Amino acid sequence: MLLARIYEAFPLVCPVCRAEIRLIAFVTDSASITRILEHLGEPTRPPPVSPARGPPGWEKMFDQTPVFDPTAPVPEPEYAFDQRVTW
Repeated sequence: MLLARIYEAFPLVCPVCRAEIRLIAFVTDSASITRILEHLGEPTRPPPVSPARGPPGWEKMFDQTPVFDPTAPVPEPEYAFDQRVTW
């Protein structure tokens, strides 16, 4: 019933005729499992493990480009600014 709640389907009911599926055996011998998979044309080895990645934005966190370049020329302001104090 827990699998039915998770997958929204009854795993022991035939999807075609809705008859109850009866378990005959559990195959636990690795040699038998390998032979069955080879017969079905399925891979017998697990897929390679992908390398771990950092969290999203990981590259931006360690960005070493300077935010302010003190050697860059100061741009001229787009407007005239009067710096005299008139209080």
